[in-house]
Amino acid sequence: MQEKNKKVAIIGAGAAGLMAADRLSALRPELSIHLFDAMPSPARKIQMAGKSGLNISHRSGLANPEAFAKHYGKAADWMRPMLETFGTKAILDWMDALGQEHFVGSTGRIFPKAMKASPLLRSLMKRLEERGVTLASRHRWIGWNQSGALLFHTDHGEQSFDANASLLALGGPSWPRLGTDGAFLAPLAARGIESTPFRPSNCGFDVDLVESFGKEWAGTPVKSVRLSFAGRSVSGDFVISNRTTTAMVNTGAPESGTCSIEGGPVYALSAAMRDALETDGSAILSVDLRPNLTQSQVKERLARPRGKQSLSNHLRRTLKLQGIQAALLKALTDKSVMNDPDRLSSAIKNLPLKITATRPIAEAISTAGGIVLDEVDESLMAKRSPGLFIAGEMLDWEAPTGGYLLTGCLSQGYRAAEGIARYLDFDL
Repeated sequence: MQEKNKKVAIIGAGAAGLMAADRLSALRPELSIHLFDAMPSPARKIQMAGKSGLNISHRSGLANPEAFAKHYGKAADWMRPMLETFGTKAILDWMDALGQEHFVGSTGRIFPKAMKASPLLRSLMKRLEERGVTLASRHRWIGWNQSGALLFHTDHGEQSFDANASLLALGGPSWPRLGTDGAFLAPLAARGIESTPFRPSNCGFDVDLVESFGKEWAGTPVKSVRLSFAGRSVSGDFVISNRTTTAMVNTGAPESGTCSIEGGPVYALSAAMRDALETDGSAILSVDLRPNLTQSQVKERLARPRGKQSLSNHLRRTLKLQGIQAALLKALTDKSVMNDPDRLSSAIKNLPLKITATRPIAEAISTAGGIVLDEVDESLMAKRSPGLFIAGEMLDWEAPTGGYLLTGCLSQGYRAAEGIARYLDFDL
């Protein structure tokens, strides 16, 4: 019979940590479960993500789980068993048990009917409290002390905590103001746990457009286009941004601006573009300004009599190309091309936009990199540190937006909870 005084520390009250606490408290109500988080309140990243609608999963996880798993790229085989145990259907049942109904959007994304994250989180935190799970906020994990106890930085100085098992679910260092800076890799490295550098994922990119273009069109969406890179195409809208970079102190140089792009289709292609930048130093993104027309149809419309109209009016009347789309075409196309219908039709269907750099990791929606997957076993316990479990974005996997990120974190938290329960049973 398991002792009632066994203590579990779950560090990081985000998606993986909260799911682990919920599953473990249901599996082993006799355990003393303690949640720790660096921020004043839990789930800051979930709250931020839920401002525009908490995209918790995707319809493909119900209709085609195998296709769903492929969205995890190189980590698909690693993720598949966890998704089979706790995937989209299980997440929806879990939400329903918390009194939160869902709906499926037109693109297949699944949201709570309330849209925001707060109702779901309130219901979950109430259930955890009723089960005796405690939450210690403003506790930033910094490693272990000499006796092996967990060590935290708090408003009242360093504090230690002895646990029979621990779960690290600290997230990746995107959005660092919400609590995670990636500093946790150092104490893990001291235990011999290998990691790879964190990299931005689902991120924006700097592009080869003049600063004045970014200033003029900042915040303006380029609507209903198709972006293509490395054999993959994604339709939707993206946005031009103008990022100001302050020159180094004492150089006397003025502030300069960088033109960048962001948005759903950009994020969907971001992993491949980031990898190409790391390998080749640059990448070319293809923009199809008229994805609903063939190139022959574009050429035919351009060939219509123009009369005394300017080219800009001709593009507007024949192809409804105007505003930022027309400006983008002009900025990225030679004057000689603009006067050649054959080459112009090709440019409209395949406009080359040079990608020069990823935006900083602090601006990214999520991250790649972190603890190498081979460092944990199938229950997500660190092979070099028995009793220490690791889950969520601090592990080296990535997924596109669309519900795949949250589903991945929730399924890993679920798996870690079951691993902790088994470990404590075996550790008698």
